[in-house]
Amino acid sequence: MSLDDPGPGHASGHDHGYGQAPRDRAPLAHRVPDLGAMELLLGVARLGSLGRAARELGISQPAASSRIRSMERQLGVALVDRSPRGSRLTEAGALVTDWARRVVEAAEAFDAGAQALRGRRDSRLRVAASMTIAEYLLPGWLIALHGQRPGTAVSLLAGNSAAVAQRLLSGEADLGFVEGLSVPDGLDGVVIGHDRLVVVAAKEHPWARRRRPVAARELAEASLILREKGSGTRQVLDAALGEYGGLAVPLLELASTTAVKAAAVSGAGPSVLSELAVREELASRRLVEVPVEGVRLSRDLRAVWPTGPRPTGPARDLLGLTRPAPGKG
Repeated sequence: MSLDDPGPGHASGHDHGYGQAPRDRAPLAHRVPDLGAMELLLGVARLGSLGRAARELGISQPAASSRIRSMERQLGVALVDRSPRGSRLTEAGALVTDWARRVVEAAEAFDAGAQALRGRRDSRLRVAASMTIAEYLLPGWLIALHGQRPGTAVSLLAGNSAAVAQRLLSGEADLGFVEGLSVPDGLDGVVIGHDRLVVVAAKEHPWARRRRPVAARELAEASLILREKGSGTRQVLDAALGEYGGLAVPLLELASTTAVKAAAVSGAGPSVLSELAVREELASRRLVEVPVEGVRLSRDLRAVWPTGPRPTGPARDLLGLTRPAPGKG
């Protein structure tokens, strides 16, 4: 064996490795007929007529003829003999039909597997949401989703915005909802609404009886009842009051909106909460909204998901339910 002939088992400068097409060959998709053409050829073989095969596939006979001719040009052999009495496979056509049958059967198995994957995906939906959205908005959306997809089991994980992001990134949730100033790192998102934060106090608290608004600096220096760090409410407050030295040490720091409301209603101190969360308390006068000046307390509500394609299946449907129809704000 000469040095110029390394023999089998040795890679030459033109060897591209197992499973790789040589550079001078067209991609497989350009060399192999598509599934539609193969199904048509199988129909001709079974029915003995190009016209009947075309009708079975829901295409016109001229389109079927064109597809067979294109297939013959692609393969470089004649596949079908046409006559007034019908269509008959050539010897090459019969051989190609056997190969095509295996390809179509493999494609049917592929399709069945894909349907099973979609069914498994569509059978459940894992949602992670920050507290305000989980308590005051999601229940209505999930009831509407159940009407569209009664067979989908939904699980809800409620936590602060940081926890929602972590659950999405770790694969524990399919779709998330957060309240804050921006989309968390590693996620994509879309704004689905807006929310206003309000300063509230029990009606017996001095702030509830004052005649002038609370200034931004005064709010920053006050001991407030607040949600924990990582919540959307704290993110907005920290950003809004940053130029005034940030928030003072909280009077109480609680992990749920319900607990914050209860403490505020008891008269322990003022708080800052979502307007969505305190509507009932404001209407019943258990809490009083305290006017504030010099600071804007508002935030976007977002649906979020891991960076990449937009949600599909039940997550896509839920996302559609959270957004207003065109022309409705």
